[in-house]
Amino acid sequence: MYIPKQFEEPRVEVMHELVRAYPLATLVIHSSSGLNANHIPLHLSQSPAPYGTLQGHIARANPLFGEITGGIEALAIFHGPDSYITPSWYATKKETGKVVPTWNYASVHAYGVLRVVDNASWLRAQLDALTSHNEAFFPEPWAVSDAPADHIEKIMAAIVGVEMVITKMLGKWKVSQNQPTQNQVGVISGLKASDLPTSEAMAALVETGAKNAR
Repeated sequence: MYIPKQFEEPRVEVMHELVRAYPLATLVIHSSSGLNANHIPLHLSQSPAPYGTLQGHIARANPLFGEITGGIEALAIFHGPDSYITPSWYATKKETGKVVPTWNYASVHAYGVLRVVDNASWLRAQLDALTSHNEAFFPEPWAVSDAPADHIEKIMAAIVGVEMVITKMLGKWKVSQNQPTQNQVGVISGLKASDLPTSEAMAALVETGAKNAR
């Protein structure tokens, strides 16, 4: 994976890669009662260029359904790996002591108009695509067709599709690119030796960024 320099806008394909790897989005709208956030897995479709389309589904009982019936501006936030970075991992700590803690992360913000898609054929295709993408990592992938047809029909009756053509996409990778090589090496080593959540994934991002910077 290409790692952009700190504060540099990542390429669209890099942001797409993160969205596919971490599809659970924090979907934010400004509803009639104020800001509203939902956590929904969204499947990325390549078209239309350049950013593509996000597709998913929600329960008909979800208050979000009524808020977006006519379409509404929305922000979908995708969170990649993140990790606390202790200055104890920096080689320059011993040299100057001029170090402080920080937090590394990778994220993507996708903007567009969120709309309802109340169509059974579209919804079934969306369920198949979302399931196939996430089941691909398992040795024995489950498919929607594995469940009894009447059970799937009952489930589908209780949900509705949602879709957002992405009009703007912003991403930021803060993965120690601003640190000298010796500090990056210390961060990679420290993360790999730690039990912090997502430490291995973040170590890989820092390692890739360090290689690209050389």
